Amino acid sequence: MPTGYLSMVLHAHLPFVRHPEYSYFLEEDWLYEAITETYVPLIQAYDGLIADGIDFRITMTMTPPLVSMLADPLLQSRYVHHLDELIELAGKEVERTRFDGHFNYLARYYLDHFRKIRHVFVDRYNCNLVTAFKKFQDLGMLEVVTCGATHGFLPLMQITPQAVRAQIHVAANSYEKHFGRRPRGIWLPECGYYPGVDAYLKEAGIRYFFTDTHGVVNATPRPRYGAYAPIYCPDTGVAAFARDQESSKQVWSSIEGYPGDPIYREFYRDIGYDLDLDYIGPYVQPDGTRKNTGIKYYKITGKTDQKQPYDPYWARERAAEHAGNFMFNRERQVEYLAGVMGRPPIVISPYDAELFGHWWYEGPQFIDFLLRKSAFDQSVYQLTTPAEYLENNPTQQVATPSYSSWGDKGYAEFWLNETNDWIYPHLHVAAERMVELANCFSANGNGVQDRALKQCARELLLAQSSDWAFIMKTGTMVEYAVKRTKSHLMRFNKLYDEIKASSIDEDWLSKCEYLDNIFPEIDYRVYR
Repeated sequence: MPTGYLSMVLHAHLPFVRHPEYSYFLEEDWLYEAITETYVPLIQAYDGLIADGIDFRITMTMTPPLVSMLADPLLQSRYVHHLDELIELAGKEVERTRFDGHFNYLARYYLDHFRKIRHVFVDRYNCNLVTAFKKFQDLGMLEVVTCGATHGFLPLMQITPQAVRAQIHVAANSYEKHFGRRPRGIWLPECGYYPGVDAYLKEAGIRYFFTDTHGVVNATPRPRYGAYAPIYCPDTGVAAFARDQESSKQVWSSIEGYPGDPIYREFYRDIGYDLDLDYIGPYVQPDGTRKNTGIKYYKITGKTDQKQPYDPYWARERAAEHAGNFMFNRERQVEYLAGVMGRPPIVISPYDAELFGHWWYEGPQFIDFLLRKSAFDQSVYQLTTPAEYLENNPTQQVATPSYSSWGDKGYAEFWLNETNDWIYPHLHVAAERMVELANCFSANGNGVQDRALKQCARELLLAQSSDWAFIMKTGTMVEYAVKRTKSHLMRFNKLYDEIKASSIDEDWLSKCEYLDNIFPEIDYRVYR
């Protein structure tokens, strides 16, 4: 038996952004950047581990909006076009820098990198990365968990229990469609837990969820082993795993975290802003507004504007050093905890997946090195997934987790404040109206009415996304977040009025279905 367990959890999520009505839409770049910098590099790491016969374990959330976008043919084709433009730009950079040795080396590095990304995306996985992650799950190396249907912050939805239930059941059904089985675990959106939500998880067949540290540490009664063993919720038996603050801080902290090392690539210096607009113009926004291209030639260097050129070789070496340091610290942590607890602890280390690759360019290399070193260079802890851990350690304490989230200050303040509180009266009314529709109308063969009821459910779910409130609070892309919230509520209310009046504008309904095509098999009766 190992001294303890380590469970790495990567929360992969993006809001549902798909605009077929435009030939180009800036916010769709969120998906394209994440594919290029995070999802494909992680897939490359997993494929390499499997090819080398390394038996690893890692857990990833793949939220329903992200899975829907990855599986969408329109977005797939647009991403290939985006990637082809990157390859073209990198080729021009090779030519432009031909007399500058180090920058030419970097330009060639990017050209080769983008070509490899295209090979994985197009040739290996036929443009659908969901099939890649399903493959790793079927092999037993990766545990994919679901999330709320549209990442709705559940504690602020509990006034309408059917809305909470719908977020969970629609997510579970979507997961089953794409991954061929029911989800075993769930990442509650923003780790937002309130006592009682586990009843809906049990109903959906979900066995465990994650909370921030205080969600378990402040449980009632107080858990004997703190954050280093799961607890079972009374009545339901659904398990709660808590985030480990120590391992999280090593990566997240802007002061102590690995991603701030001066050797690593600087996120904020991109040729989309550095080069002449006459040259870079075809690769930024159509109106000439600059944006990130993904080609970045400088390293963090330090707190200075005089950035030094980046070197991928030395950055990779540093990622290996940091993976070794992380492993060493987990060994010492597990040994200490085991001595105090008198039983093997489990250390849950959750992060936003997009940190690895998008924000911290070398992050996927860090994950690769950590999984390899954990397999060969230590024998203190065992990599595991929460589902595997529960199978092997079924006896745990029973306690009720406390209300919590992993947002600032640990509760609901980040999603309910002066910047975004205006949205909730409208969301609550829309949820009540959706319950009313679900109870008043049944599937009766009226195709247009059934379609309108399904679209109402989609529009409500999309309006409930916690991303919009989050963006309003952070102050970035606020106009877009406000527009998305208002647009989905407007469509919902128009459909509601038309359904109630038995006068549905089918052309307008078709337009809504075209724009917001998430969850094609949704059953609106989930709101009953």
